[in-house]
Amino acid sequence: MSNKNYETIIGLEIHIQLKTKTGLFSSVSNDSWQAKPNSLTNPVELGLPGALPAPNKTAIEWTQRLGRSLNCRLNTKSKFDRKNYFYPDLPRGYQLSQYDEPFCEDGFLDIKDPSNHTQTKRIHITRIHLEEDSGKSMHKDGKTYLDFNKAGTPLVELVTEPDFRSPDEASVFSKMIQEAVRILDISDADMEKGQMRLEANVSVRKLGETELPNYRVELKNINSFKFMRDAINYEVERQIKALESGEELFQETRGWMEKEQKTVLQRSKEEAHDYRYFPEPDIPPFDFDDDYFARVLKDLPVMPWKKEEDLLNRGVREDYAHLIAYDSAKYATFENLLEKSELAFEELVKVVVNTKDQDSAEAEIERINSKQSSTVGDDALKQAVEKSINDNPNAVDDFKNGKETAIKFLIGQVMRETKGQADAQQAEEMLVNKLS
Repeated sequence: MSNKNYETIIGLEIHIQLKTKTGLFSSVSNDSWQAKPNSLTNPVELGLPGALPAPNKTAIEWTQRLGRSLNCRLNTKSKFDRKNYFYPDLPRGYQLSQYDEPFCEDGFLDIKDPSNHTQTKRIHITRIHLEEDSGKSMHKDGKTYLDFNKAGTPLVELVTEPDFRSPDEASVFSKMIQEAVRILDISDADMEKGQMRLEANVSVRKLGETELPNYRVELKNINSFKFMRDAINYEVERQIKALESGEELFQETRGWMEKEQKTVLQRSKEEAHDYRYFPEPDIPPFDFDDDYFARVLKDLPVMPWKKEEDLLNRGVREDYAHLIAYDSAKYATFENLLEKSELAFEELVKVVVNTKDQDSAEAEIERINSKQSSTVGDDALKQAVEKSINDNPNAVDDFKNGKETAIKFLIGQVMRETKGQADAQQAEEMLVNKLS
């Protein structure tokens, strides 16, 4: 059977490092990029006896602002939990995360169908929770080197329902999330620096089936939208071949090997009970009230998909609306100039799209206005065109005999007659029409 007989089922887990000044549970600096290995360690992250975690208030508030921007329900009661598992760069033997009472649940984001931009699809967000990042393990010459600098970095995890049916849909959604956290100014979401990492849960089922498959394969720690698409495409092909040959597929975690262009088995996939979650005893549970949420959610910025919808309603063409909405600087330029520019609406939109910032847009508008004010009127241009034709019969004959360069001479005569104030393109069009 071919891929056309199968349907792809994809759910996403997106991890985003918050750019708070300090760690999630300690006062250690959160600026670990390119810092000397193990120069930003702290007793809390290292799991030293007697070290107690103190939650970062800003990280919690930023997580809730992201949740509200993605239409989530913000829970009034929440807590941190211990997620128990062993890994070399997790010295405590457990990670401080959230299990059954996350900060945000039941959200959604509408994406445009990649194959048909006139249609939208709703992607349901299961939860958005906050946890600490682990350290970093580096393997070389049979040895493992540990760097605990990013241990304790505030890490938001966004989990979707298995609503995606193609890698392109997953890519569109992920890019929208990246733009959202940048507009909220809670993360730079630089994937090359590990500030945003993608994980896709992939399975396939035969067309017509409605039950979710009894397995899923998690593709871990992908740091590129392209890599995610490539990894999913490979994994779908691999799973279909396995099913067609009679193999049974199981829960497992696989990594994407970019050079080899394939996924490789890392470990069997754990379930929630494998982590033995229990409430963190050193951090009291949270109880948020309306006054708290009113303060935290004050002055939320407008998300780009809302801006795009508004621009489309104002009559901006689709590709321009998307370009302006997803570029904060261009959108601000558009809004600022809309009130003071006398250009036609469509022309103003074109100027904003084709300039890099407000200064260059204003300079272009000034150039257009200057040109328009100095251009001769239609009657004067007609007279100059007729004079050019009447006074230069040889050039007219040359043009009619196929010597197209003659038209440039005639345009030159029009420009001389109008003292350079004519629009050259308009003059050429008028000359060609008359000579034809």
